[in-house]
Amino acid sequence: MAREDFRFVHRMRVRWVEVDAQGVVFNGNYLTYFDVAMTEYFRVLDFPYQDLADKHGADLVVVRSVTDYHSPARFDDEIDVYVRTGRIGRSSFQLLFEIYRDDEHLISGELVYVNVDIANRSSKPLPHAIRSAIEAYEQGKGSGAE
Repeated sequence: MAREDFRFVHRMRVRWVEVDAQGVVFNGNYLTYFDVAMTEYFRVLDFPYQDLADKHGADLVVVRSVTDYHSPARFDDEIDVYVRTGRIGRSSFQLLFEIYRDDEHLISGELVYVNVDIANRSSKPLPHAIRSAIEAYEQGKGSGAE
């Protein structure tokens, strides 16, 4: 997938606490980068993450994560985390991620989220408003300044 396939990008700087003894980002921190970018993606959709459960009935849990490492990020690098929705199901959706440092492709990833009923922890359909906002945004019709 190319960067041009993504409408949303979030810039971050690698902090000292995120690198290992070799000076490269510790592998688990890429999932944190994905999560930060996902939160910003939902903010652009006008669904701040902290409002999803209380105001919109969406309690999203990760059920799958995949990270492909192409090249490491290092301390103080500015990285761009690209996010897009790949697939939307009845109760789940897939977010795709690409991380770049300038023109160098560092990381590819995927997170699959399922919307769950908070009381009994079973899956339930994604709220229509959230589904519609994601679809509109990915088709270039949604809100937000990236």
